[in-house]
Amino acid sequence: MSEKTLLKLNRLFRRPEHPFNTEAAGGLSYAEWEFQRAPKTLALFEPEFSPGEILGPGHDRVLDLGCGAGGKSVYYAMLGAQVTGVDLVKDYRSKAEALAAEKSVRGLAGPGQEAGPGSFTFVCADAANTGLPDASFDTIIASDAMEHFPDPEGVLRECARLLRPGGRLFISFPPYGHPYGGHVSDLIGAPWVQLLFSDNDIAAAYSVLAADLPDGQKRVDLRFSRDPDGRWQNTYINRMTLRRFAKIRATAPAFRCLLYREIPLRRWLLPLARLPLSKEYFVRMAVCVLERC
Repeated sequence: MSEKTLLKLNRLFRRPEHPFNTEAAGGLSYAEWEFQRAPKTLALFEPEFSPGEILGPGHDRVLDLGCGAGGKSVYYAMLGAQVTGVDLVKDYRSKAEALAAEKSVRGLAGPGQEAGPGSFTFVCADAANTGLPDASFDTIIASDAMEHFPDPEGVLRECARLLRPGGRLFISFPPYGHPYGGHVSDLIGAPWVQLLFSDNDIAAAYSVLAADLPDGQKRVDLRFSRDPDGRWQNTYINRMTLRRFAKIRATAPAFRCLLYREIPLRRWLLPLARLPLSKEYFVRMAVCVLERC
């Protein structure tokens, strides 16, 4: 199928609500949207793990891996944690630090100073090679991030290095087969396009839809790059499926699994979310807790 077919199909669907669009229209910022979403992220791990068990005393040296604009990181800090947020997108630093200042969350006081409880520090780094000290965290949270890491196996090795023995890694992510698993739903509301169209056609259609937006080129550059033959590729995601994650988890000897579940798109779709042949397309979120051995 072609770019033109996708553009025609997209007219039949309303765009899902998306923070990029809200921010571009002068409404809620992306960082504030993340901040408001943070309680729902923590709730994914209940009832087995309460927010206090994730971030409380003994678990309060927290790494928010793939923290985006830092909204969730700031929320965790406001619960009393000492939070380091890591993301590769440089533009997110100013947004994260602005939100922290707005919420009166302190960061580093100066060179050589260590952050304490209720603090937030942004680090721009590769999640698979953060440069942070060994065994320096009690808790790592990777929320809506596992599907983005170019080297997820390397990220798990880095998490094993960064966690103290007994430290925990909290993971939640939408699988690639999710209706909007292509991560283009800010402009393309048609579901499952990543399964029906090539990256090249999706990128071409997305570029057309982004052309008149003030931040349109930034959105394109965030999601797509060209291969040596000049064709577009979606480099914003790694196509993380449930099956792939299961293999990665099974080959991570430094961890033992404390919790794993798959949340369906809707309750009435639960039968489809359990069948091996259909679950990839009807699971909304995979939730996992790993403990450092």
